[in-house]
Amino acid sequence: MITRILTQKIKEMSKKFPVLAILGPRQSGKTTLSQAVFTKHTYISFEDLEARAFAQEDPKGFLEEYKNKYGIILDEIQHVPDMLSYIQVYVDREKQPGYFILTGSQNFLINQAITQTLAGRIAIFTLLPFCINELKKAKLLPEKINNLIFKGCYPRIYDQNIAPTDWYPNYIRTYIERDVRQIKNVTNLTTFQRFIKLCAGRIGQLLNVSSLGSDCGISTGTAREWLSLLETSYILFLLQPHHKNFSKQQMKAPKLYFYDTGLACSLLGIETEQQVFSHYLRGGLFESFILSELLKNQYNKGKRPGLFFWRDKYGHEVDGILEKTTELIPIEIKAGQTISPNFFDGIAYWSELAKQDPAKGCIIYAGDKNQKRKNGRVIGWQSTDKIFD
Repeated sequence: MITRILTQKIKEMSKKFPVLAILGPRQSGKTTLSQAVFTKHTYISFEDLEARAFAQEDPKGFLEEYKNKYGIILDEIQHVPDMLSYIQVYVDREKQPGYFILTGSQNFLINQAITQTLAGRIAIFTLLPFCINELKKAKLLPEKINNLIFKGCYPRIYDQNIAPTDWYPNYIRTYIERDVRQIKNVTNLTTFQRFIKLCAGRIGQLLNVSSLGSDCGISTGTAREWLSLLETSYILFLLQPHHKNFSKQQMKAPKLYFYDTGLACSLLGIETEQQVFSHYLRGGLFESFILSELLKNQYNKGKRPGLFFWRDKYGHEVDGILEKTTELIPIEIKAGQTISPNFFDGIAYWSELAKQDPAKGCIIYAGDKNQKRKNGRVIGWQSTDKIFD
C-alpha cells in the first residue's frame, strides 16, 4: 500500500471525534485507507444489498448486531443516509472516540440537515487520488508532466499497472450506469455522457451554463443539476472568483476543472501522452492538474482549501488566489518549460490593485527549476507543495 498523507490527520482526529467521514471519488482509496488505519474495526459495505437492506429496515438492530469494542467501518454510507440519525444517538450514549468510520463516494454531507445531525461529533476528510508527493515517495512519479497528466492519479492505475486507455473508459461507464442513476434520476444516460465530454472540452474555461446546456440539447436548469451531480461525486470542481472585489468589472462566473486529468484526457479522446503535448487544451489540462494538486495539499492536512481565481472584464487574470492564513498568494500557472518575463504580468497587475508586494506571487510552470526573483517565486511542477512553505 502506498502511504497516504491524510493518514496522520485521520489518526489524530480519531482520538477526538466519535465519527470520522472519509469522502472522495470512487476508487480514490477510501476503503483501503480506512481498513489500513482501523485494522480492528468491523468492516461493512453498503454496496452489499443484504447489509444495506438490514440497515434500512432495522437500523437499531443493525448497530447492535455489529457492536464491538473497537468500532465499525461503514463503507459507501450514502446508500443509507437515514443511518446517520441513529449513529448520533449511539455516539451520544457510548461516547467512544473513533468508533464510526464512514466512507462515501458522494459528498452526502453537503446536505445541511445531515451535517447538523452530527455537528460537533464528526471530523470530515476528503481523499482525492494520489498527489505528487505520494507518488514521489513510492517512486512512481512519472518524469514528464505530460505522462502524469495523461495517466492521472487514481491508485488502481499504479497499483495494478493498468493502461489509462483501458481503465478510464470502464470507470466512466461504471460511474454513469451506477452512481448517476442512484444520485439523480437521469433517464438519458447517453445524453449525460455527452454532457460530461462537453465539460471536459471546457476545462480551464469560464463556465457558461446556458451555452453548455444548449450544446448538449438540454435546458439550463438540467445543465445546472448535472453540474451539481458531477461536483457531488468528485468528478469536477468549479473554482470560484475571489470574493474581494478589487474592481467593479470583476468576472463573477466560476471556472470549470476536473479533479483528475487522466479522466479528462479519456473524455477528450486523448490516447497517448504525445497527444497531450500537442492538444489544444494542454494549457487547461496543466492548469487543472496544478489546481487539483493545491486542493489535495490542503485536504491531506484536513483543511478546507481557500483557493480562488481572479479575472476582470478587460482580460486581466490570475489563475489562482490562495488564501494562506492572513495573506493572499497570487498564482500564475504556465504549461511552458521556459520562464518568460510576461508570465509575471498578471501577478504584477493584481498586486498593484491589492496593494501587495508582487514578490509574494508564484509562477508554477511545467519546468523543474525553483527560483526566487524580485517579482515573484518560480516553482517547478514537481515542487508545487513548496507554495505552502
